[in-house]
Amino acid sequence: MDWTFVALLLVVGAAVGFAAGLLGIGGGMLLVPFLTMILTAQQVPLDHVVHVAIATSLATILFTSVSSVRAHHRRGAVLWPVVRSFAPGILVGSLAGAQIAGRLPTTWLALGFAAFVGFSATQMLLDRKPKPQRELPKPAGMFGAGGVIGLLSSFVGAGGGFISVPFMVWCNVRIQNAVATSAALGFPIAAAGTVGYVIAGMQTSGLPRGSIGFIYLPALVSVAATSVLTAPLGARVAHALDTKPLKRIFALMLYALAGYMLYKALRAFGVA
Repeated sequence: MDWTFVALLLVVGAAVGFAAGLLGIGGGMLLVPFLTMILTAQQVPLDHVVHVAIATSLATILFTSVSSVRAHHRRGAVLWPVVRSFAPGILVGSLAGAQIAGRLPTTWLALGFAAFVGFSATQMLLDRKPKPQRELPKPAGMFGAGGVIGLLSSFVGAGGGFISVPFMVWCNVRIQNAVATSAALGFPIAAAGTVGYVIAGMQTSGLPRGSIGFIYLPALVSVAATSVLTAPLGARVAHALDTKPLKRIFALMLYALAGYMLYKALRAFGVA
């Protein structure tokens, strides 16, 4: 075991957890590029490194979402009937997204991640708020919306907040309830996506030692250990600060990370 590698993962986990709590965003968009860098340095094959980074990032949400949901639930902000309505579609979509991602070449997976992060960074930079226009859909519509949220979230290793929060606000859900409910949706997204990535990677050769499917356990344990501790701290700091300037800085950082993932994709293409 390379203890320098473990120490680096602990630091990354702490930073990602704090940023997620401070800015109210899922840590996956930060964690996946950093995990890709770290795992590349650890000689994880280029064909699998993005798959492992996304899968492991998604699995960490199993741990980080619990503490976040508890805090929101204590304030009565989680709309549990909405969670139950979204959950079936989310489970199906997350499981399917992991299977699709597991079969894609690293090039296309990295390109898809870069595009999603670039779009999310633009939304954060512009700070656009959707205008409430309608009510939440009927059960069939909730299943479909949940499927899309789960599919995209497991595809990029994120908790789904950048999709589910704007959708709920658009459907006349108060922003505070939308954020809290989105945090609760992170657990079924992570649970189904993790199972999907385990299944998708079971027959894959060349994965690093200590992996279960595409989930790299040493990275999962290290990142989860510190991110669980720092996410509540970030949330407390957020109540004492104006986070709008920080979100602009964070958006620029996301552009840089999206650029790195684009570079990885072009390298796989043989362009860079």
